[in-house]
Amino acid sequence: MFFSGFPRMVGLSLFPRLSSLTIIGQSISSIHGLEYCPLLKELWVVECKLNEICGLHNCVHLQKLFLYDNNIQQITDLEMLVDLHILWLNKNQISDIQGLNSLVSLKELNLADNAIETLGHSLDPNINLQNLNLSGNKISSFKELTHLARLPRLRHLSLKDPQSIPNPLCLLYNYYIHVLYHMPHLQRLDTYDISSKHLKDTAESTVLKKMMYYTMRERCALRQFDDLKAKFRQQRRDQIQLPEERIRVLTRVFRNVECELSHVQSAGKRDPEDLTSDLRNDHSNEQRLQHKLNALKDRLKFWKRHLEEVEAFHQHNVALASDRRDITVHFLLLELETVGNIRFEEGNTGEPWFTSCYDLLLSRFCAWDYKPHHITGIKINRIIRIHNRALRQRFQDKVHSLLCRQEPSPYSQNYKCCMEYLFYVPDPEHSCESDEILQTLENGFKTANAYKALGRERAIPLTNSVSVSDRLRLTFMQKKSCSTSGSNPVDRLPFRHGQLIISKVFLGRSAAAKEGLLIDCDHYPKANSVYLSTCSKGQKLTAQTAPDLLGLSSLPDSCDCRQQQKLWYMFDHEMVLPEYLVDFEYVTKDTSQPSPDFPSSSHTSPADAPSVSLAELDLDEEALKMEPILKPHPKLLSIDDQSILTVARANVLSQITVLNLHGNSLNKLPEISRLTALKHLTLSFNEFTHLDDISHMRPVRAQPAVQLSQVHMNSFYNPTVKIEPTQQNWICCFTLYDFCFPVCFRMVDLAPADLFSNLRSINLEHNNLTSFSGLIFLPNIKVFICLRQNVNTSLMSLSMLLAMYTNIIYY
Repeated sequence: MFFSGFPRMVGLSLFPRLSSLTIIGQSISSIHGLEYCPLLKELWVVECKLNEICGLHNCVHLQKLFLYDNNIQQITDLEMLVDLHILWLNKNQISDIQGLNSLVSLKELNLADNAIETLGHSLDPNINLQNLNLSGNKISSFKELTHLARLPRLRHLSLKDPQSIPNPLCLLYNYYIHVLYHMPHLQRLDTYDISSKHLKDTAESTVLKKMMYYTMRERCALRQFDDLKAKFRQQRRDQIQLPEERIRVLTRVFRNVECELSHVQSAGKRDPEDLTSDLRNDHSNEQRLQHKLNALKDRLKFWKRHLEEVEAFHQHNVALASDRRDITVHFLLLELETVGNIRFEEGNTGEPWFTSCYDLLLSRFCAWDYKPHHITGIKINRIIRIHNRALRQRFQDKVHSLLCRQEPSPYSQNYKCCMEYLFYVPDPEHSCESDEILQTLENGFKTANAYKALGRERAIPLTNSVSVSDRLRLTFMQKKSCSTSGSNPVDRLPFRHGQLIISKVFLGRSAAAKEGLLIDCDHYPKANSVYLSTCSKGQKLTAQTAPDLLGLSSLPDSCDCRQQQKLWYMFDHEMVLPEYLVDFEYVTKDTSQPSPDFPSSSHTSPADAPSVSLAELDLDEEALKMEPILKPHPKLLSIDDQSILTVARANVLSQITVLNLHGNSLNKLPEISRLTALKHLTLSFNEFTHLDDISHMRPVRAQPAVQLSQVHMNSFYNPTVKIEPTQQNWICCFTLYDFCFPVCFRMVDLAPADLFSNLRSINLEHNNLTSFSGLIFLPNIKVFICLRQNVNTSLMSLSMLLAMYTNIIYY
């Protein structure tokens, strides 16, 4: 049909046996009447005005379909064409490849000159595809191209057809090497014959060399992290020596005073003739002992809290180093995947660009904006320069096309005055990606519509102020910290460490935002960007005009920097090029100030660990020297019936319910099984290596409690402690706490586990555990304390324990 201006398809009911139909250059907007042509095998509707694909559901025998040069935006209504071999949809307005899953017989697909940016897994079902033309689209990532390697029969691929403009990735380095390596079965690429084995061997050799190079760099980064982690562990060991020593000394005296106090209290109920010293006859001594006990308890709480702070700072430093290691490894893998078209260059003070970027950050930082948080400065840990060839090419093409469309004017001639370096304004609360920064560095900023879908303005938010850039993250971290206020904070500033993206921006025609008008390109048709000033007197900031600046209105307006702070909204994401990634941390009054002459580029500096003043040590000495000063008692090397009766102040073994054997040199308890009424046993500061003697005890009550608060195990290196009770309800509270030599206690093995059905509380603090076997099957555990374990392999068993029982409180 070659009549011009034919408006619609009519009369096809007269051709029921029609097998081929060609319609060229008509005004047809949709396909109709093909239900009368069930035998149709070839259809041409080209250079028309089709807006959609429809009316083909009865053409089940169709083998060739040509719908190029139309206005089609989506691929639809092709599900029934299972015999289709050739499909041409070039020169349309298709942005996503979809609706081809049922075309398993498709051999040739032409999607040239559309607006396709991503491929994904959309072509995976078309396993018989042999010829694919994607020229003239917007594919810019090698990652998208790699998806085509899953088409086993693909032989001809066109991404840079002479009749179309090339895809952006065709202009990248190593384009042919990447395609030859990932798709060695190709016979023809664009207009070149690549069937030669020599070409494919060369590409494979080049890629393997690059893989070896980046593998070496990755291992180097991991080795540096391991060295840094070992350094942190050594620092922690050095930092906990003093508090652990103080805890040992204070605990020993605390137990002695506790024993003496119990003797004094029990002596007050007995005949004065039984008292062993005049000290116990004086009621005031009981008060002095209680006062000293309370003082020692306060000092123990201080040192234990200090230990927790040291451990928290250690974990904090390791977490920071781990995050930076992960980022470094991610950057290396990204460089390898893009065959060097994305590179990350870490700067140092000898680089001119580093100094310029550093000066820019300092000039855009105003401490007055952070006055409520007592922040006095900013420390730059490292600056990474981003070389993204695809994004840079897109940015340059966009600026060039924008200038070419405009009439010659001073504006177009002096376009460099519209170039600016601005900070991106992220919003963690409205971000759907946890790695938004990494995605931005790789793929660029999202479109304005994507930001609107996230609940933000329909534009890319940028600013010339560090405080404005980081304000939303700062608020988000504060809220998150308040929601978890029950745990000890590692840092009083939860937002101390952060990252900034510095972007090169072509502002173009910029207009001031209008009051009460939403930030939307439809409201500013002649503007490329919209700006807001943080101190506009004639403009009232609202949630609609400037939601990113609402927090600034409460700050005291006493700094001249506020007069220059602005927020820009860019409508076109292609006019924003991310160029630098900055790792920084805020400096407060209690932290060291960075040197302005020597910016720090090191990312391995640990956070300052909590220090101990001499006044705290003096308080320890005051507590230890408080009256009364107890005389050391003779240590028991072994026990018998008489010594047990003497220590317990009892006449009959069966009457003893509490036995305190603290501070002796015992390593066995041969007579302990005869204490049938025993409910509470203290064995701190002894020399036990195993607890077999306790396992033979036969309790009278259903739930007696045995407390092992501190066991001194210096005669047996690296023992395995096993506790095997013979009664199912033998124990309710089992505590292993504060070992003098923690490296000696390695394993907790409670077997058989079903005998511990009443176990409620376990304290394994200050040990060096590698296994929790036997603990993961205890159904009634309520409190599980396991702080400061030095061996990482214990975390696997611990995670299993926490995963199986949700009623556990873990400290």
